[in-house]
Amino acid sequence: MEQKKTYIADLHIHSKYSRATSRECDPSHLDLWARYKGVDLVGTGDFTHAKWREELKESLVPEEEGFYTLKEECRLPATVGGEERRPRFVVTGEISSIYKKNGKTRKVHNVILLPSLEEGDKLAHRLEAIGNLHSDGRPILGLDCRDLLEITLESCPEAVFIPAHIWTPHFSLFGAFSGFDTIEECFEDLTPYIHALETGLSSDPPMNRRVSALDRFTLVSNSDAHSPMKLAREANLMQGVDSYHAMARALQGGEDFLGTLEFFPEEGKYHWDGHRSCGRRLSPKETMALGGICPTCGKKITIGVEHRVEALADRETPISLNKPFEQLVPLTEIIADTMEVSASSKKVQKQYFQMLETLGSELEILRKIPISTIEEAAGPIIARGVEKLREGDVKLTPGYDGEYGTISLFTRGELEELRGEQSLFLWEPLDPPALTGTPATSPAAPKGSNEKQKAKPRPEAFNRRQIEAVTAAAPTVAVIAGPGTGKTKTLVGRIAYLLEQRGVSPKEITAVTFTNRAAAEMRERLAKRLGGKKYLQGMAIGTFHRICLDLLPKKPLIHGGERRDLLKEIGAELGIEASPRQLADALSRHKNGMELSETMAWLPQLWERYQQRLEDMGCRDLDDLLLEGLAMDIRGLSQFRHLLVDEFQDINEIQHRLVQHWSESGELFVIGDPDQSIYGFRGADDQCFNRLVQNRPETKTISLEENYRSTPEILQCAVEVITKNGGKPRSLRAMAPSGEAVSVVKCPTPFREAVWLAKEINALCGGVDMLSADRHHKNVKKSRSLGDIAVLCRTRKQLKLIEECLTHEGIPAVITAREDYLDHDDVRGCLGFFRSLIHPKDIPSLAIALKLVFQCPDDEIKTLCGVAAKQTHWDITALQEALGHFGKAMAWIKMLETFLPQWEKRAPSELIEAWAEQWGTGDALEKLIHAALFHDTMEGFLAALDLGEEQDIRRATGRDYTTDAVQLMTLHGAKGLEFPVVFLAGVNRGTLPLERAGETPNTKEERRLFFVGITRAKESLTLTVGEGSSPFLAELPSSIRVETIKVPTPKEEEPTLF
Repeated sequence: MEQKKTYIADLHIHSKYSRATSRECDPSHLDLWARYKGVDLVGTGDFTHAKWREELKESLVPEEEGFYTLKEECRLPATVGGEERRPRFVVTGEISSIYKKNGKTRKVHNVILLPSLEEGDKLAHRLEAIGNLHSDGRPILGLDCRDLLEITLESCPEAVFIPAHIWTPHFSLFGAFSGFDTIEECFEDLTPYIHALETGLSSDPPMNRRVSALDRFTLVSNSDAHSPMKLAREANLMQGVDSYHAMARALQGGEDFLGTLEFFPEEGKYHWDGHRSCGRRLSPKETMALGGICPTCGKKITIGVEHRVEALADRETPISLNKPFEQLVPLTEIIADTMEVSASSKKVQKQYFQMLETLGSELEILRKIPISTIEEAAGPIIARGVEKLREGDVKLTPGYDGEYGTISLFTRGELEELRGEQSLFLWEPLDPPALTGTPATSPAAPKGSNEKQKAKPRPEAFNRRQIEAVTAAAPTVAVIAGPGTGKTKTLVGRIAYLLEQRGVSPKEITAVTFTNRAAAEMRERLAKRLGGKKYLQGMAIGTFHRICLDLLPKKPLIHGGERRDLLKEIGAELGIEASPRQLADALSRHKNGMELSETMAWLPQLWERYQQRLEDMGCRDLDDLLLEGLAMDIRGLSQFRHLLVDEFQDINEIQHRLVQHWSESGELFVIGDPDQSIYGFRGADDQCFNRLVQNRPETKTISLEENYRSTPEILQCAVEVITKNGGKPRSLRAMAPSGEAVSVVKCPTPFREAVWLAKEINALCGGVDMLSADRHHKNVKKSRSLGDIAVLCRTRKQLKLIEECLTHEGIPAVITAREDYLDHDDVRGCLGFFRSLIHPKDIPSLAIALKLVFQCPDDEIKTLCGVAAKQTHWDITALQEALGHFGKAMAWIKMLETFLPQWEKRAPSELIEAWAEQWGTGDALEKLIHAALFHDTMEGFLAALDLGEEQDIRRATGRDYTTDAVQLMTLHGAKGLEFPVVFLAGVNRGTLPLERAGETPNTKEERRLFFVGITRAKESLTLTVGEGSSPFLAELPSSIRVETIKVPTPKEEEPTLF
């Protein structure tokens, strides 16, 4: 089941032709602010106004059925991080009806949605005969609401008719001064044609659900914006609404209406009772005690929404809500609260747009972007403000009588405390002249640039140990950074310190990361810290393989499948009884300096013949990159004057020698954690820090011990477990507040475990289809987004069943792993084609494409590769002349001709989709498309596959990738990451520690792997186990409450659950 796309819709707004609206309420600015806010679907507003309809026709073009987009030439530039949006417009308008009914004057506003501008013309022409539509974009008609509804449906049966802000005292369906007590009194016999009600800014769903007469209606929320910047202060969440009719179905009670984004009702200007002119703000109880008369002026008190709801409610408390809602505060108000200035101030606006540029749209920042990411971009105080909003920790002063309420997130004392902490822990350089805050030197701008250096953002806050590490003067510095202690932050801070305070040139720095993903994150953080990417020019940041690749003369790499094919051929020639994978593994381990079994006497001969074949083909393998890098004379290269190595605990012997080689004449800074050394099977050693100190006695060692990631409950579990490995006492300290208990869930079978995980995740994210197990202990305090959640397993095999169950529940997921589909012939052939397309000298890739895709015989492949080897770039005409007599070669040349003009312009997923249209698709190729979604260029995608670690290869569960997806990964793939909610699945005997036939488990390394899994969790950790639980579970502390939930075995056969 493919996950439907989620849309944010704001359907009730106004144009510049309505009274008291901004002049910027035009199509271009509405589109602009929809992108700023993160809104996918925007109402046009004011369809009744002829000039506005003409302006809409000139500015918009039809898109999906009933939806429009702004013409490209009308779009205003906007820099917003994240995925680019193209907001859709749908035709809407609001009409004010003022008339007498049943002896009272009624004033009611209604919103109308229409499927096209043509239908807008048609309905407007009908209404022009009744009243003046030209003087106001929201016209006032002396027309009974029931009659307005009838005219609307006669003119356009597909119209959606929604009573607006139904509780507003003066102009609404239930307004205290001019509304009705029941909806039937207003709409009479046409009441069944009303399916949705707009709650308005001063009420929220729980207030409305106290009135049982409203139970059948969809409760919608919109901004009623009178200026573009007010868009999305309230909005609707819908899924799959890719047309007007789909949207209409959702609004009229369909399952695709997901819920609403709400103002805090207290912030609405009619929430409480009062008299603004007298400065009286009163609760309903106070008003009733005063008999409804203002004690200051003696006039009637203006009754607010809460009072009116109280009068009509027939329930003391609301029923359970069938649709969730989220309460938000505009980002500008959060920033203003932290700065103690007005939300409209230049200072706030500057910070607001900087955050949009760096992080993404406003609603993404408020709802989804990790707090740690916000802290990196905007500092800890604003990040804490967003966090308090998500927790509902706000202080409210209700609005009344037309005056908006106020919301504050901090008391003055809280702000002073936060500012005190920030100023206390900002790193200060040790060099006395720099104590003024002026850098001694700054990184130079690129040559030829006349641009003045921009002011750099203020450095992030550091604790005292981090400051010591960042500013250490020793030639060799080793930082032991436990999980969640700010390892990456410290490493980035060290580089920034070298550049800004010690005057080091970027060209003198090399930073080695464990993954390509970590390298990209480091570049991004440094660019933010330094003020732009240009200050990184010349700096080498990447994995060992990437840095060696950039240093060495260019030569194609032989890839996994082709390498195994070659070794299979050589193994057969030498009579070696081993599988191609075993041969590849033995050769790689030997090249990386690991000891091998004495039974592998054939290895030297295999190596010699293999290397000769590689030389004949003009290529090298991944291991050769490191060996050739080690043999390279680096004297005269300035880039290693300052070498920094991340994840030092996971380097193997050859990488250790590279570190020594590269840092012989320069400074060395390494950072990592011996307790997270989990790559022993590749030659890593948890004693690497001790070895470094033995080799370099002058090493200054610093330990980071303050964990800012995990709750004390989670961290205590981790420390108790890792202590069983022996060594020095662990002194990690949890800086996060106390949280929920760690849970252990017992499941009878792997299938039931996977089903439970899918159901539980669904429940955590607001789903309702939960298992009927005893769940009273799991009282979820707040709804989670899917992106908050990770499921971690020991092996890739365990992930497959969990992925299937999540897919069945309609839950999107991202799988981080190097999976088997990459070895499928369809995938190997496709990748071989694109590798050789980009790099004509990559003969092994060309050969595999010709063999697997174009079905060329061996002699033809040899001839084609010989011709190709002479080309530095593809010359289609020359190829056709040389190879025209080869029938199958022409199909290959045709593909070259097709894709050569495209590969630099189109996304890799689009290129592979186009390839699949030509050659057919299957499960493996489909998964390749889903993996390509995470990359912008084909060259970048291929680099991730060729040089990347497990963490660098991600795959979505569908072609419509969403950032709000559950993360599935192995424990190895999760290293260095963190998630609010972690499920550590399959903690079973035989799996953790992992037992393989004929091998003795490395219990200490497996325990470190368990430790890594536990410490990925920030707020919630659940371990799931089968019949035989892992012995590591017995090592969890007895002093904390570890809950056990038994999932009952169903009576029916397991497959019937699907």
